[in-house]
Amino acid sequence: MKKLDLRKKYKDLYLPSAKKVTVVDVPDFQFVMIDGQMEKGQSPGTSPAFQEAMQALYGAAYTLKFMSKLRKKNAIDYPVMALEALWWVENGPFDIAKPGNWRWRAMIMQPDHITPAMFAEALDQLRKKRPAGSLEKLRLERFHEGLSIQTMHIGPYATEPVTLDRMHAFAAENGYIQSGKHHEIYLGDPRRAAPEKLKTVLRYAVKKSG
Repeated sequence: MKKLDLRKKYKDLYLPSAKKVTVVDVPDFQFVMIDGQMEKGQSPGTSPAFQEAMQALYGAAYTLKFMSKLRKKNAIDYPVMALEALWWVENGPFDIAKPGNWRWRAMIMQPDHITPAMFAEALDQLRKKRPAGSLEKLRLERFHEGLSIQTMHIGPYATEPVTLDRMHAFAAENGYIQSGKHHEIYLGDPRRAAPEKLKTVLRYAVKKSG
């Protein structure tokens, strides 16, 4: 059986240094993704809609992994990739301290051998186990982030503004302006890890100013 580890292959994108901000060119990747909007007065940790979406997203990701591993021809085993999310607001600046008006796109990268037919079959399997709900909002789609800056944030999500200030300063010093959404890649589980040890990749697409 063939083994595939995208986390190792793209280590520079999924395990960056926390000591510096780096410029990266993120390739076109395939994801299972789902969009939503934060309910007023809620946060990612308390939002019922977000939690339901996470169950559907992880359900699809693990079903596809086992379908790939167990197929009779060209079986491929691979670790499920980290949860990622894009965050933004429709009007006005994005404020990480005010989640009540956030929109979000949660996603998990998929290897290129995962096909639309496999994705449809995975959804059919999941429908037999749980109510459709958020399953019907899932989609298999490509996302090309391109030129971006990123760094590793270590600590609770509430302290991300300090790291974001470093990123903004780096961008200004090097002639970049933000052109994409606030992007987080979650390498730790807040339900199990101590807040001060959480690791989150922070990234956003940029373009040269002027």
